[in-house]
Amino acid sequence: MSRRRGIMSEEFKYELAKDLGFYDTLQKEGWGGITTRDAGNMVKRAIQLAEQALAQQNMR
Repeated sequence: MSRRRGIMSEEFKYELAKDLGFYDTLQKEGWGGITTRDAGNMVKRAIQLAEQALAQQNMR
């Protein structure tokens, strides 16, 4: 069985968790301890950041 490689680095995920306010939960309970809403918000924020970076890149 092959394991799927994640797109976001662990460092980036932790940075998003800090920005979104659930880093303490993550430290105490691991990824299984965060809510579905927190995970969804993390994905939304990552998409927003990627879109912003792409827009800035296209303006050059």
